Amino acid sequence: MKICFFGDSFVNGTQDDACLGWAGRLCVSARTAGKDITYYNLGIRGATSANVLGRWHQEAEARVAPGEKALLVFSFGTNDCALGDDGRARLAQNDRLKNARSLLVDAPKAWPSLFVGPLPILNDDVANKRIADLSRQVGALARAHKVPYLELFPDFHGNAAWEQLCNDGDGVHPGAAGYEMLADKIRSWDAWQQALA
Repeated sequence: MKICFFGDSFVNGTQDDACLGWAGRLCVSARTAGKDITYYNLGIRGATSANVLGRWHQEAEARVAPGEKALLVFSFGTNDCALGDDGRARLAQNDRLKNARSLLVDAPKAWPSLFVGPLPILNDDVANKRIADLSRQVGALARAHKVPYLELFPDFHGNAAWEQLCNDGDGVHPGAAGYEMLADKIRSWDAWQQALA
């Protein structure tokens, strides 16, 4: 199976000295368990849902030949809600939801797909309210389209251990221990386990 991970700096594993992030750690665990997988981390720092929407299909097609078994994993939204240079959210709410809906509809038609919800930002209550709202709304859209969705925001917002790891890093991203926390959460998700079966 080929697994393509699309998203932002959290998908990329920014600030992880092992250069694995949560996606790499999931795939190390899968390989250790005997799963024959090829792993592509396509997370880009600063990427929004608009960036992911504009590139996912071409990048997946470049890596997955017709008839090959594949899985797409998407995680985005934090950058959508963060402040841009103009002091406003980088993407308007309607655009955030429109992009998420397009991905939820189109990606699973091409390959099996999983969606992992956005993470909070330290010390930014305004952005975190938008992220929490987006996370719930995308979760509702995913349920409506019968696409597996794992909401992370409630478990990581206000989580003292997570926030300390981010503070110890660059103030936004954790180091290796934080990405292991994320990997543990996703590794135990039924949809992830079923996708690898």
